[in-house]
Amino acid sequence: MSVVVLDAYGLFTYLERESGYAQVKAHLERAATSGRNLLLCVVNWGEVYYTFTRESGRDKAEDIKRIIETLPIEVVPADLSLTRQAALYKASYKMSYADCFAAALAKTRQATLVTGDKDFKQVEGEVNVHWL
Repeated sequence: MSVVVLDAYGLFTYLERESGYAQVKAHLERAATSGRNLLLCVVNWGEVYYTFTRESGRDKAEDIKRIIETLPIEVVPADLSLTRQAALYKASYKMSYADCFAAALAKTRQATLVTGDKDFKQVEGEVNVHWL
């Protein structure tokens, strides 16, 4: 199994059982059985946390935090190398800075990015994207 990166869109899809839920669930199940966690940049984790806080309150965000902790997901810190690649994407494309971190993580880890966010069409030549 190749390395898989989730962005906030992919994680929201799973957490809120939106269209594409079954695909994300299948990635999570493969990760659990293989022992090879999916990757999520800490910046994208923060995006999920602040969105749930803003839309549903801090208690709901904390519930979501606990759910994420049970999933086969490794939260990857944003070191200087990753941040540099994200900054290069931000300078070159019209993407949110958080999305640039997901793209940068996928590129630097030679991973597949699982998303439905059409903004990632801009980096398809550099990043392998699995569309939800």
